[in-house]
Amino acid sequence: MVLGRALAPDRDGLLNKVADWVASIFGHTARDPALFERALTHGSRAADTYERLEFLGDRVLGLTVSEWLYAVFPQESEGKLSKRFNALVTGAVCAEVARGLGVPERLRLGKQARDDGAADSDNVLGDVMEALLGALYLEAGLDTARGVVRRLWADRILADAAVPHHPKSALQEWAAANNRKPPVYEITDRSGPGHAPRFTIRVAIPKLTEATATGASKQEAETAAAAALLKDLTRTVSPEPVEGRPSRKSRSGG
Repeated sequence: MVLGRALAPDRDGLLNKVADWVASIFGHTARDPALFERALTHGSRAADTYERLEFLGDRVLGLTVSEWLYAVFPQESEGKLSKRFNALVTGAVCAEVARGLGVPERLRLGKQARDDGAADSDNVLGDVMEALLGALYLEAGLDTARGVVRRLWADRILADAAVPHHPKSALQEWAAANNRKPPVYEITDRSGPGHAPRFTIRVAIPKLTEATATGASKQEAETAAAAALLKDLTRTVSPEPVEGRPSRKSRSGG
């Protein structure tokens, strides 16, 4: 009992720090700071983790960005809006936002997870960012959560008037336009612990050239590999002319 009384002030102090931080980043006074503490808690630290809140926050972010894009780009087709949406809600983007808010320093991680680099994992940070949005939605409602997303994502949604072209789609289109077989993706290595994996992907245009990249998820690594190969191709390979004259091969393709 004496120990419990000694620990209580420390617990209150930690929750007060969480509440102060939430107020500073969201402009919201937390009624239940433990809810936001849960959004910062990884499975290596406690059983009560951010996962359920992340599930909810993912939907809050998706709805907010969808309706925002619908309003900002009234002339664009569903396909173009989808490309913009997919570029804005990736785990990597959510992780960037989380880093800007100072989330890595406030993550509740077990020692091994911290030693393994979970505090800088795009997977973990992206999920926690969505969990924080889920917690905010539960406490303050959709209007407040919507306002926070619009503030934190404003520079990204308005940064480029052109529709973003996903590297994998662009590479697929390049191959078709140049009479090449579709790109082939292959996992060549997987390393790291379960909460902070690293995937290495090789992508190849058969009988032409290839590129390799590493990422925190299979999708991230494939995207990076496609971007690297596309950059190499557009720099070193001339488009296939109408007459059918063979295009010059990439130096890396042999």
